[in-house]
Amino acid sequence: MKPIFPFIVLLMLATHGLFAGEASDIRPNIVLIMADDAGFECFGCYGSKEYMTPRLDVLAAKGIRFTNCHSTPLCTPSRVNLMSGKSNVFNYENFGVYPKGEPTFANHFKQHGYATAVAGKWQLLMNRAGGITPDEAGFDTFCLWNFPGTSRERYWNPSLMQDNKLLELPQDSYGPTVVTDFLISFIQAHRDQPFLVYYPMLLPHNPFLPTPDSADRNSKDNKQNFIDMVAYVDVCVGRIEDALIELGIRENTLIVFVGDNGTNDLITSEFRDGYIRGAKGYTRDHGTHVPLIANLPSRIPTGQVNEDLVCFSDFFATLVEGAGLPAKEVRDGDGWSFWPQCLGKPGKKREWVYGYYFPRPYAKKFDDKYQHYEVRYARNKRYKLYDDGTLYDTMVDVLETRPLAIAGELLPVRDQLQAVLDQYPSKGRRIQYEQVTGVRDSQ
Repeated sequence: MKPIFPFIVLLMLATHGLFAGEASDIRPNIVLIMADDAGFECFGCYGSKEYMTPRLDVLAAKGIRFTNCHSTPLCTPSRVNLMSGKSNVFNYENFGVYPKGEPTFANHFKQHGYATAVAGKWQLLMNRAGGITPDEAGFDTFCLWNFPGTSRERYWNPSLMQDNKLLELPQDSYGPTVVTDFLISFIQAHRDQPFLVYYPMLLPHNPFLPTPDSADRNSKDNKQNFIDMVAYVDVCVGRIEDALIELGIRENTLIVFVGDNGTNDLITSEFRDGYIRGAKGYTRDHGTHVPLIANLPSRIPTGQVNEDLVCFSDFFATLVEGAGLPAKEVRDGDGWSFWPQCLGKPGKKREWVYGYYFPRPYAKKFDDKYQHYEVRYARNKRYKLYDDGTLYDTMVDVLETRPLAIAGELLPVRDQLQAVLDQYPSKGRRIQYEQVTGVRDSQ
């Protein structure tokens, strides 16, 4: 009798190869969640003991947490940067506007067979200023606030547009719950095909109001309400993950969580041994330093903390590579994928991040916040150089109050960062400068 062991081994190897091949052909689902106005200091996994974010903390512990992700300082610029895969200097037009004709990551996913949905805050289409619809951006379905036809209420009794129909909701409906329900229904309906969910959250942007889980539903305490709102961010993330688990598709779903910019400057948070005041709207660190967590149980190794620089231009390429889709050539794209880092590999490491900020080019007066004057900057993990030649050490001077005297060992630092600035246009390519009439506030 001939031994059967070699045959069994061959059968096992062939079977394993077949299953491995099948697994590699199964494209992962993508859930990209972006909090509205929540810097890195608002999350337990980053060191906060003031905010309770247990679901996000577990996602980070069982996946990868990046410690050097930088956005633009404000919501619309970050959204344009994130969705297009290129710096705002190339395509930013105006606040509340996504430039018509610019492809998004959702366009690319839809072209490759993904079902696509977006819910939460749009702020990319203005009645008179232009922009794009969710359909033009590549989304099959949507449930959105800050969209033509909606009013200002985003939380209690919200004004939400779902597939071009204004929702009629029961009294005391809560906006974040409604949009989370919408996305869960979408996931349930598309469980048997690859899908892309983009969730630009309503929370925890001001006004700071109690949530359904607040102990005092009549609270006027901005800080306590903000703490509760961050906790409800975590609740919404947890509900989406629970739905994925219940449907049996969690193992094949990439969840990415990020913030669009720093925390509102009305909020001061306890952080480690000190305090951090939010700096939304400002170009200093606490205006741009945001959380970034990625979790895909079947692929991303657990317990990773990565210090590599990441910018918002990088998300387009990362999501595409993570899904195993053909790469998308982005005209003027300056992002590259951090997906290898997610897999525990070295990847391509950024030595610098470039920033361009001119949120409301046609304001009558410019300041250093929401009507910020046009500014460009380049930074590495420690130093930041502005286009006026000012250099800061962001580790020892996080508020950027003490410009450095550039000499000695700082000369090559300045030269390296200046070379970055020189790679980019000196002015925004989509700004109509003949219409820019604002003056800079001298205060």
